[in-house]
Amino acid sequence: MTSLVDHLTQSVDWAVVAPPVITAVTAVAVLVADLFLPVARKRLLGPLALTGLALAALSLIPLRHGDRVTFCLADGPGACSYAADRFAVLIQLLVLGGALLTALLSLPETDPRSGDRALPGGEYWFLLLSSVTGAVLLPASRDLATLIIALEVTTLPTYALVALRREPRGKGDSAEAAFKYFLTSVAATAVGLLGVSFVYAASGSLRLGEISGGLSAAEPRLATLADAGVALTLVGFAFKAAAVPFHFWVPETYLGAPLPVAAYLSVVGKSAGLAGLVVLTTRGFPDHGHLWGPAVAVLAGLTMTVGNAAALRATEDAPGGAVRLLAWSSVGQAGYLLVPVAAGAYVGADEAMGTLLAYALMYAAVNLGAFGVAAYVGRRSPGQRLADYRGLWARRPLAALALGFFLLCLAGLPPGVIGLFAKVAVFRTAVDAGLGVLAVVMALNVAVALYYYLRWAALLFRPAPEPVTPEPVTPEPAAVPSAGPAWRPGKPLAGAIGLAALAGLALSGAPQLVLGFTTGSFL
Repeated sequence: MTSLVDHLTQSVDWAVVAPPVITAVTAVAVLVADLFLPVARKRLLGPLALTGLALAALSLIPLRHGDRVTFCLADGPGACSYAADRFAVLIQLLVLGGALLTALLSLPETDPRSGDRALPGGEYWFLLLSSVTGAVLLPASRDLATLIIALEVTTLPTYALVALRREPRGKGDSAEAAFKYFLTSVAATAVGLLGVSFVYAASGSLRLGEISGGLSAAEPRLATLADAGVALTLVGFAFKAAAVPFHFWVPETYLGAPLPVAAYLSVVGKSAGLAGLVVLTTRGFPDHGHLWGPAVAVLAGLTMTVGNAAALRATEDAPGGAVRLLAWSSVGQAGYLLVPVAAGAYVGADEAMGTLLAYALMYAAVNLGAFGVAAYVGRRSPGQRLADYRGLWARRPLAALALGFFLLCLAGLPPGVIGLFAKVAVFRTAVDAGLGVLAVVMALNVAVALYYYLRWAALLFRPAPEPVTPEPVTPEPAAVPSAGPAWRPGKPLAGAIGLAALAGLALSGAPQLVLGFTTGSFL
């Protein structure tokens, strides 16, 4: 009996699990506060959520050395379910930073003073913080059960977040988008769970540290079952990363969702999916690199090609064209992010994942900034057509400069030095791994993407069309916020855009330091 108790007893280091615990407690606090606060004071829920996210980010400081573990069995110190290693801490920093910028973008959308168009603050902040909790937990998970739970905690709240928007934008419908997103996600999760069951049957364990040895020592007649389990388990995380052919939900979901939610999915959701892929491939299936390495390489090539080809079809006058272009751009960027994951099967995990983290940091900052400018322009032009950005330089020069900088970073052109540096680092990783064909495909896609990024950037500085006297139209109340003189919805948006621009400029100023900082995450 004593040995059984010792085997089941786990040690808990609360400082290690502080980031997800703080976000979870903040989520509950927001939900409870929403029950008691009067309508006029519900705007305080946003600052409360921001405070919780900031505290969670600060709780990463004691973990910066990346050598802490918890939830370990007493009779097996190496058998831990949660590890705050350097890779996990950096992904958690990226997730919480992205969530903070998303929260700033969300403040105008949830403020009750914005009138009928305001999103329900209590529900919105609870769902957002719940999803962030799962995204923070996921990169530190070290067993399949915790990984799947973290993935679902990240994903489930986003179904409701997508459906919260009340008015249509372009051709996007929030309820329909949420339903499609839900169905696609459920199918991917079912396939992933089937793979987990195969892996468990072949290895006899759910712990990532034991799975690799268990699969290698499995009976030969279980080899096919093990290979199928490895492939199927990766499907659920490939869905979150928006990899082809699990990308169909992206454009409709981004169009139907509130714009801050679309920004959140494009950065934080994608980061969680990529972190899951990295943890699985490097921790659980390192001996199956011959299987998942080529598969991820093919996914990377297809994803960047499909995303960039679809983005070329964006037209100036299409409703929702700006959001749709950002959606397809995020699919193309997911392809670049998958290249280091594939390279990890052939070169050292430290070099490949350091490149992945450097690219992810660049992408998170500038993509959230681009969504921030889109939200800013959308206050006056809710249709989100690309034509609405024509002549933005004359109307809002700072917003135009910021968006132009973000687009050049995504394209990999100066002065967006960090974008160029990150793409060169990813390209070099592919070449070093012997993935010459993938490197060529990437180079072609980078050239193709220049067209639609530069076309949008050029629109910002072109003269606006001559005004045409319109027919009298009754203005829609939802298009103009009903706010008092003290409320300035542009301030939170301007703050988010400014922080993203500062991050992009800082990364561009010291790109080599970024790669040096992220390298070593697996040492």
